[in-house]
Amino acid sequence: MVNYKTIISMMSGTSVDSVDACLLRIYDNLSFEVIDSYSLEYEDEIKNKILLLANNNADVKDICFMNFVIGELFAKAANELLIKSKYKKEDVDFISSHGQTVCHLPDYRSISDIKTKSTLQLGDISVISYKTGITTVGDFRTKDMAADGQGAPLVPFADKILFGTDVNRCIQNIGGISNVTVLSNECDIFAFDNGPGNMLIDYFVKKLFFKDYDKNGEIASQGNIDNQWLQKLLTEPYYAIKPPKTTGRELFDDKYAEKIYKTAPQNKYDVISTITALTAKVIAESYRNFVLPKTSVKEIVIGGGGAYNKTLLSFLQNYMLDITIKTHDDFGIPNKLKEAIAFGYLGYFTLKRLSNNVPSCTGAKHPVVMGKISFPN
Repeated sequence: MVNYKTIISMMSGTSVDSVDACLLRIYDNLSFEVIDSYSLEYEDEIKNKILLLANNNADVKDICFMNFVIGELFAKAANELLIKSKYKKEDVDFISSHGQTVCHLPDYRSISDIKTKSTLQLGDISVISYKTGITTVGDFRTKDMAADGQGAPLVPFADKILFGTDVNRCIQNIGGISNVTVLSNECDIFAFDNGPGNMLIDYFVKKLFFKDYDKNGEIASQGNIDNQWLQKLLTEPYYAIKPPKTTGRELFDDKYAEKIYKTAPQNKYDVISTITALTAKVIAESYRNFVLPKTSVKEIVIGGGGAYNKTLLSFLQNYMLDITIKTHDDFGIPNKLKEAIAFGYLGYFTLKRLSNNVPSCTGAKHPVVMGKISFPN
């Protein structure tokens, strides 16, 4: 008899586009099946408030309030998915929720005689479990940090299960931040954040074209790359830091965008084209500096919103002519749902009381069981 767990796994990334909920089964042999999915888009008022939090423009009352607001939204996404799929809460074994990151501080900070790292994901799992009536697992990153890791990246744990090491490949996510998992039979699995993914692109598209994002890379395709500005942008110190390393809005926030805009070209199409090239160039350079010295790479598998940006993928291919570029869709994994699926695996291992971090990726001292559990009553 084949055994499996039925899971609702939910994710909201750095781009703050939506809560992506995925109804899936994970079988005992660790294969998976997507049953259905649902995306709950943030209303502008809520999205703007989350971005204010993430850009350090909020007070403690805002953080406290939005923790419950986001919990309500995650619960709503799960309940809407149940309605859409015609499943009942009794059909679901558990919910696995990443939450919404609003602050991630992977480097040590000190106060008095205490030295620690820290992270904060909003969307209280007690709210989710109560509002859905389903046991909920969440708050994964903190345990890895307690073990002196950076609390990220966590998705490599699922990448190794989903893709294996039969082919030397890089699993490249391009969300708000771009991050890579290196799967190879020539070295241990490792991963790191390359740098900005869609975050800076989205900022300038909104600023200059009053759109939320550059659909299919159409705006970028109408401009030219300003190589002088691009080279200046590539001097950002983060890019030279050796892995393990993580980053986010704490560095590449609105203030950062406005600072680099001071030296931007006058043509607004060239701005988008160059910022799009920056994302591609940062990924390519990070491979040359940190990946290729350790292993050969036969293919890159792109996931996240960046997988739909044709201009971005074209730039990346130009920078890495000798490597085949594919997307998650080529492996039967929906680009938009990949990270939600990954956190389903993390929750699956939490409830089995099995370790679910990858110390070679996060820098943790040893494997730990990440995640907290909230029961519905």
